[in-house]
Order: sequence, then structure tokens, then C-alpha cells
Amino acid sequence: MPEATSLDVLVAGGGYVGLSLAVAVKKAAPHLAVEVVDGAPEHAWQKEERASAIVAAARNLLDVLGVWSEIAAEAEPIRRMVITDSRTADPVRPVFLTFDEDAGSAEDGQPFAHMIPNRAMIGSLLRQAEALGIPVRWSTSATDFKTGQHATQVTLSDGSAVSTRLLVACDGARSKLRDMAGIKTVHFDYGQSGIVTTVEHERPHDGTAEEHFLPAGPFATLPLTGNRSSLVWSERTEDAKRLVEGDDLVFEEELERRFGHKLGSLKVVGGRRAFPLGLTLARAFVAPRFALAGDAAHGIHPISGQGLNLGFKDVAALAETIVEADRLGLDIGALSVLERYETWRRFDTVRMGITTDVLNRLFSNDVTPLRVLRDVGLGLVDRLPGLKSYFIRQAKGTAGSSHPRMLVGQRI
Repeated sequence: MPEATSLDVLVAGGGYVGLSLAVAVKKAAPHLAVEVVDGAPEHAWQKEERASAIVAAARNLLDVLGVWSEIAAEAEPIRRMVITDSRTADPVRPVFLTFDEDAGSAEDGQPFAHMIPNRAMIGSLLRQAEALGIPVRWSTSATDFKTGQHATQVTLSDGSAVSTRLLVACDGARSKLRDMAGIKTVHFDYGQSGIVTTVEHERPHDGTAEEHFLPAGPFATLPLTGNRSSLVWSERTEDAKRLVEGDDLVFEEELERRFGHKLGSLKVVGGRRAFPLGLTLARAFVAPRFALAGDAAHGIHPISGQGLNLGFKDVAALAETIVEADRLGLDIGALSVLERYETWRRFDTVRMGITTDVLNRLFSNDVTPLRVLRDVGLGLVDRLPGLKSYFIRQAKGTAGSSHPRMLVGQRI
């Protein structure tokens, strides 16, 4: 092995989770040597067309990192959430549950979520990384590693080597590093795929997000700036493949059947892609000198819009664990240190995974007794303000009292 560069933290994955972790650690502990590697080409992220829902806790983290002020102009607040349950061909979709701006912003005067273009988020994080002197090496991935007593020796795809006290895998749901570390997963395939695209419409959405529970899966419309909405459309995998690869006219007709005419005529303005949906939970989040974060640790159904936000929670907890251990003179890669991060995040992740799994199984069907049960349940929640407030706090990520500091807007 060639002579290795010496680092404190090597982050494998240059998406929003990997970049925000690197920035968070370096911002709080400038003396630590942090580097990011990613196998994608340097400018691939600029072609990203998707947008993500950022809840209040994640917005706090981005604010601490110095990112929020830069991307706020491109953020569209979600002022109202509407939930319906119907069949695709139903002429009327009764509303069973609503969350409005007043209930969502009661605690801090802020909406419970914003929609952010992923490209804007990654671009701002990259500029923060550059300002902090964090090297980001594109077209370079970690191909092998060997854990020693004091450091991990990592081999990179360009033939170079790195010696790091801690290797963090942020390399996605199909993480190769997770497999190399011998960490097993629990996985269920839903037989669904999520179609994502962007549409323009004639009339304004007024900051309203809608989730229509249809037999094949939820169809969510999420507000973007201007008269645009981001779609996350769940379909059976074979149908999703047919729609994405098929004729534009057929796609637009099927889209209109689900979207409806309340916002006028529709026009697809973004590329359309389909992603397989399933539940993946790592059996462990850490090993000696190794940690998982983001989709490498957990992949959940988008029914609750919490996937990215779980990753930001990982960032806040892991960065605080690393920085506090360093300040105490502890070994940041020691298993005894990393287990604090695992304890902090494991329960919340498993709970959210089970919740989204149950919701998807409960709502993605056309079984009459289940339909009656879930519609009665939604109606009851809508009529109980205390219960609605609880769900909103959970969605915002502000429920409970043991949050990492960045999630409540405090520096580490």
C-alpha cells in the first residue's frame, strides 16, 4: 500500500449528509483533518432535479452550518398539509385530515417544513466546505479498508491511500462500505417504486402540500417556488417502470387523473425517474473506527417525508459525538465513543422505520375494512387539537428533550 495521507475523519459520500457532517465537524473543531470522497463525477450534483422536504429541526442544523441564509430564497414554506384517502377513479376526494400553518408554527413562528431544491442545498454545502478548507475528491471512492488499533487504512479508487481515525460511510442505501464492515441489514421490498418529477400549474398552490392515499401507494404533491410542485408518486414497480419509460402523453394523462384540476392545466417540467421503495435498517450503526449515517444506516418509505431528515439527525448526533469526544481528549474512533451515537439514533430510526412500514401497509391497499378503519382514525385525529399538535411536533423533529444541539439551533 502506498504511503497514506493522515486524517482524523474521512467521509465517504458527497451528498447532503456527507457534506453536512464534514462541515459540522470542521466548523466546531477546525484543528481536525476532515476529507470527503465521492465516486460521482465532479459536477454530477448540478444535474439533480429533485427537491426535499426540510423540517424545522433540519432547518436549524442548516442555519448553524451557515447554509440556510444562502438557500432560504429558494425555499418554499409548507403552510398547509392535506390528507385524502380515495380510489384513483373517484370523482371526489374527501379530506380526512389537515395540518395548517397556525398549528404548525405555534411554537417558534416558523412553518413546520420547507421544500428545498437538492441542487441548491448541495451547492451551498460545497461552498461551506471550500471556505473551511475541507478537500472534496470527486470520481474517487473507498474500495477497501483495514481497521487497526489506532487508525483505519483506506484504499481509494485512484490508487491512493488514507489513514484515518474514523471512517464514516454516507454512501447510500446500497452501501458497499457497510457490507465491507460486515454490518447486516433488515430489508423488505415493498414492490413499489417512487416516481419523482416536477410540474408547473396555472394557479398558485398557496404553500399547500397534499398526500392522496391511493390503492397503489401515496401520491404526494409538495409546493415549490412559483406555480410549481414536486411530485412523489408511489406505484407498483412494474407500473412505475411502464409510466417512466413510456409515452409522454400517457404519463401526463395518468398524472392528471391523480393530480386533478384544482390548480388548472399541468405541464411536466422536470425529468421523471423511478426509485425502488423498501425498508432497510442496519443492524448496527457503528464498528471500531467506523460509522454509518444517512441512507447507509436506514432507508424508509417516503410516505412521511422523513428520509432526508433522519439523515440530518444522524449528522447532528454524530458530529456532536465526535467533537465532544475530541474536546475531552478521547479517541474519536473508539467503539466506546461511537456507541453513544448509535444509542442516540437507533431507537428513533427503528421507530420511524416501523411507523412508515405500518402506514404504507395500512394505506396502500383497497381493502374495505382497512379503508373504514383508517378513515375513521384520520377523522378522529383531525378533531383532536392536542393530538394534531403532537403529530406536528413529531414531524418538525422538535418533540422530546434530548436532541443534539444543532437540531435546536445551538452550536456544538
